[in-house]
Amino acid sequence: MDDETLWVSYSDNIGREAAVVQSFSELNDETNKEQLVSIDLILPDDLLERILAYLPVASIFRAGSVCKRWNELVNARNFLWNSSNDLSQRPWYFMFTSSDDPGGYAYDPILRKWYSFELPCIKAPNWIIASSCGLVCFMDNSSRSQLYVCNPITKEWKRLEDLPGLKFSDYSALAISVDRKSWVYSIAVAKSKQVPDDFLQWDLSIHIYDSESKSWVTAKTEVLTGWRGGDESIICNGVFYCLIYSTGVVGGAENRHGLIMYDLSTRSSRVSLMQTCIPVPCSLTCGRLMNLKDKLVMVGGIGKQDRPDIIKGIGIWVLENKGWREVSRMPQKCFQGFGEFDDVFASSGTDDLIYIQSYGAPALLVFDINQKQWKWSQKCPVTKRFPLQLFTGFSFEPRLEVSP
Repeated sequence: MDDETLWVSYSDNIGREAAVVQSFSELNDETNKEQLVSIDLILPDDLLERILAYLPVASIFRAGSVCKRWNELVNARNFLWNSSNDLSQRPWYFMFTSSDDPGGYAYDPILRKWYSFELPCIKAPNWIIASSCGLVCFMDNSSRSQLYVCNPITKEWKRLEDLPGLKFSDYSALAISVDRKSWVYSIAVAKSKQVPDDFLQWDLSIHIYDSESKSWVTAKTEVLTGWRGGDESIICNGVFYCLIYSTGVVGGAENRHGLIMYDLSTRSSRVSLMQTCIPVPCSLTCGRLMNLKDKLVMVGGIGKQDRPDIIKGIGIWVLENKGWREVSRMPQKCFQGFGEFDDVFASSGTDDLIYIQSYGAPALLVFDINQKQWKWSQKCPVTKRFPLQLFTGFSFEPRLEVSP
């Protein structure tokens, strides 16, 4: 089976009758139909539900199109909760296919398939995006005050009240964290704006949203000297981490990035953010933060000694006791496999998987942090239409039971 046959038009069939579901049409063989009907008559609802709950998410949607009974089972609330116990689910990667269209393709690493996929809420692919435990948060890249939270699989979404503080900021970083027991979620936004007529000083403010109170709190404000906030952040173990960037010569090229932290549980305003700053492990041209099973992981391009603006490779580090432990470096053959690879790339991860993608091509590389294995994804069905076409994306967990 070649790559082209893996294309699946992915559409939402939650809550629809099986007779009108057209997204998955692989069960056409008459013999298979007879076998499915005979099993369907024998199995009681609770046993059938347990079996269906072990299917990958995409297969659950197919199962819902088999008959009315299966459709009702996979859409029942108790089934949606039971399916959360399926340990075989792995994070998907959504790839935007052009600079002006928020549509794209989602990659399923279990079935190794790409699905034509549409995201709710988002209006442009340059919006700031964060995800956690099946929920994805979008923030518009113009005013940086409009925020939406959605489940990309069920297509449920809601708009949050506008972000307080600066209406416009030079840089904004977004992170979301979902509690896997209560499904309560927190959103953190760090806004950074230059102090007028002073390039070295930047106002940084941290704003926290709680889904229970449905309100925002401005938790921290501080003026940074010689550093500014950026657009990369994550929440890990109740702590908000944000990458900051040097605005001047602060000890050399190897100190161009730093990592500051803010404890969301204590929300103390006494400790200076710069007192929490952790230097990065080497000269980075690009840094990406991610939460992999409550471990803070950073992926970054390693700059050349004489030309730090040009990367010679890509490394992966885990934060341990305010120090970095290198986990792996991208093999040179994989690094060269991207073709023209500049110092900026898309990278995100969840669970055990890290996805890395060049902005200049739809090639997608997957790293399993448990197995320490690098592997190319199945070829994405999208093709590059013009030389300057850009590609980017993000990872998210495909879950049915969590709602915004």
